[in-house]
Amino acid sequence: MTLHCKSIRLLPTLLMFALGGCTSSGTASLVDQQTATEQAGPWHLVWSDEFAGKEIDLTRWGFEVNCYGGGNAEQQCYTDRADNAFVHDGILNIVAKSEVFSGPALQDDDVNYDVLDKSKTLPYTSARLRSAKKGDWQYGRFEIRAKLPQGQGTWPAIWMLPTDWVYGGWAASGEIDIMEAVNLKARSDREEAEENELEARVHGTLHYGRSWPDNVYSGQEYRLPNDVNPADGFHTYAIEWQAGEIRWYVDEVHYATQRSSGWYSQTMQGGQLITGDSDAPFNQPFHLILNLAVGGAWAGNVNDTGIDGSVFPQTMQVDFVRVYECSLSPATGVGCSKVDDSVPVLKGHQAPVFTDITQGS
Repeated sequence: MTLHCKSIRLLPTLLMFALGGCTSSGTASLVDQQTATEQAGPWHLVWSDEFAGKEIDLTRWGFEVNCYGGGNAEQQCYTDRADNAFVHDGILNIVAKSEVFSGPALQDDDVNYDVLDKSKTLPYTSARLRSAKKGDWQYGRFEIRAKLPQGQGTWPAIWMLPTDWVYGGWAASGEIDIMEAVNLKARSDREEAEENELEARVHGTLHYGRSWPDNVYSGQEYRLPNDVNPADGFHTYAIEWQAGEIRWYVDEVHYATQRSSGWYSQTMQGGQLITGDSDAPFNQPFHLILNLAVGGAWAGNVNDTGIDGSVFPQTMQVDFVRVYECSLSPATGVGCSKVDDSVPVLKGHQAPVFTDITQGS
């Protein structure tokens, strides 16, 4: 029997430290975890990886292995090779390389994944790690310290997907993007950009609504103070997720808030379109994903467009991943937040109102 952290989420913090399955990978020190917990105040550390060992901890992370393209026409094959993901000097390195590679053209969870004739060849390789079934949480603080890659065509992401997809296919069951960035240090294409300004934005986003192609999204971009570029050093990206609300932070700066009044989930049942609970779909367990994509529908279509092959290889480096629960209200996550009341709540989207809708109409 595998003991998952979500199964012991209500145990006292010290007991969780004593359980090897919920401490940091390899030889990560107990002191580091205790320090992280003390610094978090009412947030209690329940799962972490400090990447202190010599290898990626497979009790925490699984590799996706495919050339599916992420549904966005991305140009990388994800592998489980050490060439594309490894731990060195306490840092997880996810490396995108320019090399022709072939693999399954399906997502890892596709029921036809093992069908041999569904293969694809792409010009780049990279890695995508996920904590599904090894770390799954409903509410909490999720904190990742990372240094991002640069160059046209790079698309690093720190994000979350639902583990059980109870409201239907993407994005009816939701997606939480803790941090995404594209084409850092390429020519900036933001409307207010100054001459010769370089791309430096990170983005926090929610995807929800109905299953593709009837999904919607809402989010906020953020630029570091003093024109600092996220590709030049490590920064801490975080969300605080509680019942009915999600907040985004960079280096403890609260820059975005979304609430259930601005998100929704609708799914087809018995020929009728059913709207989920008021806080659906973000009221179910989600897991973490760390990946570096190349090109695709977003990165390949903005800034200088396409992929600049001369910038590769590129690496996303991750110093730590820490997950906390709110000790004051573990069941809802309410009461432990660091809120800047001056940050406006994003409007988001309202659920469309339909009646007597049948499939395909």
